[in-house]
Amino acid sequence: MWPWIIEFQKEIYLAFAEHIKAFAAGTGWTEFLTFLPMGIAFGSVHAMTPGHSKTVLATYLAGASSGMWRALLVSLSLSFTHVTMSVLIVLLSLPLVSVMFGGNGPGSSPILENLSRGLLGIIGIWMLWRAFATHGHTHHEREGLIVGVMAGLIPCPLTLFVMTFSITRGVPGAGIMFAVVMMIGVAITLSVVALSTVFFRDRMMRLFTERPRLIANVSKVVEVLAGLVLVALAVREIALRWLRKCGIM
Repeated sequence: MWPWIIEFQKEIYLAFAEHIKAFAAGTGWTEFLTFLPMGIAFGSVHAMTPGHSKTVLATYLAGASSGMWRALLVSLSLSFTHVTMSVLIVLLSLPLVSVMFGGNGPGSSPILENLSRGLLGIIGIWMLWRAFATHGHTHHEREGLIVGVMAGLIPCPLTLFVMTFSITRGVPGAGIMFAVVMMIGVAITLSVVALSTVFFRDRMMRLFTERPRLIANVSKVVEVLAGLVLVALAVREIALRWLRKCGIM
């Protein structure tokens, strides 16, 4: 399946590049706008590939008590931040890209990646502390939005490519429109992940409806595991990046 996804992404990306070049050459909006909806399919398929914080999203929601609506908000905030970061980086200053990317090449943003993973690690520690607290607790909607923003701090490399390509061709508006439709596609995929996680989590909890104490214990265990996974992911990503920087890996 992965070869098909990669090939599909390549075809759509090259097609968008051709349409942006044609638009820059003066073909007008009609042809470009006709092809633009393909960006939704592009974003949906692109979000299926490794990355995009799907594991972080599913882990957090599995340990949280969020309902479908809040899970949807988390996925939407993640998608919005993920794509918007790319647009802002390119629009604010192309030289900023070289600083934020640390000279590691396209698609890599060590500063933002370390910041994102570090903040998610803090969320993981917070979930562990809360799970072991003796009093009851609730998961506020604001917390979910914060997690979505933190997980989405890593910019989308493909959006960076398209935005940079559009600006160098003198048509930044075309790149922004591509980013918007691609964000819709990414949001669709991440929303499916979020809603599926909540659906199966709730179904599992309903199996224990006749045993309230067991539900509380299972909920606490799940939250502890979710917190541990978030901390482990943060430590692993930061450690691997440090080892690569030191030339050890």
